[in-house]
Amino acid sequence: MPFHVFGYGSLMWRPGFAHIARETATVRGRHRRLCVYSFVHRGTEARPGLVLGLDRGGACRGIVFQVADADREAVIEYLRAREQVTMVYQERMVEAKLADGRSVEALTYVVDRQHRQYAGQLSHEETLEMVCGAVGQSGRNEDYVLSTADHLTEVGVADMRLHGLAAALRQRAA
Repeated sequence: MPFHVFGYGSLMWRPGFAHIARETATVRGRHRRLCVYSFVHRGTEARPGLVLGLDRGGACRGIVFQVADADREAVIEYLRAREQVTMVYQERMVEAKLADGRSVEALTYVVDRQHRQYAGQLSHEETLEMVCGAVGQSGRNEDYVLSTADHLTEVGVADMRLHGLAAALRQRAA
């Protein structure tokens, strides 16, 4: 049976693992939100940034990667090391509907709302202030937001909140 991974944030533009196919897909019952305080990748505990989580409700368009059977275990190990640094995400299998109407089961990471890093629903202004100036092991928080928004545009996915935040970041930088 083919193995799939659903990416909704940086996995879309920097998967970091071998895959044999990639295509847009929609997961229902979850939506993309900057709702995770980042203490490692895009911020620190002293100056947290924000990263995306797959939160309850709505729908999320992202990318499904098909992984060769021979690479399955290595990809899972890589994803756990990347996504589970602080255990803010829960590993889940979700149904992802592909553009052609087919559905596949895909591994993804959803935010744990009980975790201390769950930021919940922040206002646009609160989000903007948290993202601006935060830096972690993987770089500037602003770069993460801009790269994700740019990739969403490239693949034809509209995300009003994220694109609005990216526009505000670009305006501040100008």
